[in-house]
Amino acid sequence: MLIGEMLTKIMKEEMTIKELATMYSVTTQTIQRKIKKLGYEWDNKKSIYKYTGKSPQPLDVDFSTLFRKTPTISKDLSHLKGKNKKKGIGRSSTSDVVDVLLAGTKPPSKRVYQGFYFDKDVLSIINSVPKNYKSELINEALRKVFKEKGLLK
Repeated sequence: MLIGEMLTKIMKEEMTIKELATMYSVTTQTIQRKIKKLGYEWDNKKSIYKYTGKSPQPLDVDFSTLFRKTPTISKDLSHLKGKNKKKGIGRSSTSDVVDVLLAGTKPPSKRVYQGFYFDKDVLSIINSVPKNYKSELINEALRKVFKEKGLLK
């Protein structure tokens, strides 16, 4: 994910520092330290990152290049083409909604809470997704299956 993209998502509250830390398997302090090292400082009053470093800003730098490990889930969806206007999700012929949700691009919507037991293999996939996307992933996966079975239109 590009730095500019990441900072915008943080400022719009579409992503948290904690989710980034989980994605890169580091602590929240490490994420904050990396952002600061890039020349950005958090302005509490305006809730934005201000660039205080030397010009030019590193907005087009891939944030994952600052870590030794690759992220658990790739959040760079620049390879997806087109948009589903109804849901606001980028898609290509090889990616469906479940693939996009696994990549963590759609903010969660309001849901009714319901608890279920999951098998360990299924739960490991669900837990690999940031917490804000888990319900959306499960809903879209079930919706896809239910449509294939003719239970939903």
